[in-house]
Amino acid sequence: MIIRSAYNTFWCLIGCSIGDFGTIYFFQINDFQTPTLIIMIIAIINGLITSIIFETITLLNQMRLKEAFKTALGMSFISMLVMEITMNICDWFITGGAYIYWEIIPILLITGFLAAWPYNYWMLKKYNKECH
Repeated sequence: MIIRSAYNTFWCLIGCSIGDFGTIYFFQINDFQTPTLIIMIIAIINGLITSIIFETITLLNQMRLKEAFKTALGMSFISMLVMEITMNICDWFITGGAYIYWEIIPILLITGFLAAWPYNYWMLKKYNKECH
């Protein structure tokens, strides 16, 4: 169960980080005068969207599109939200704003993973529910 929940959390992490880091990087390379909080909110929303899309696509080999979407949205939304908020708070503490540097990406990924993993483990152990 520990390995399975870690695997599920890893897939969630991939989806979340694509949208989150991509958004922060977009604002970083374009000189918009956008407040950090707004950038982080947009990054969290985009991370949630890309994670749901990524997980839905991953589930398509096991179920139909509607079921895959409902599963991706329902089973892992809380862990995705926790993961996103944790990664963005960690980014803010390290960089003082919404910035992505190669050196901090592993730290953000590890903290996001560790924040979401207990919930995914609990869902799997208590309810035998998983998103993959």
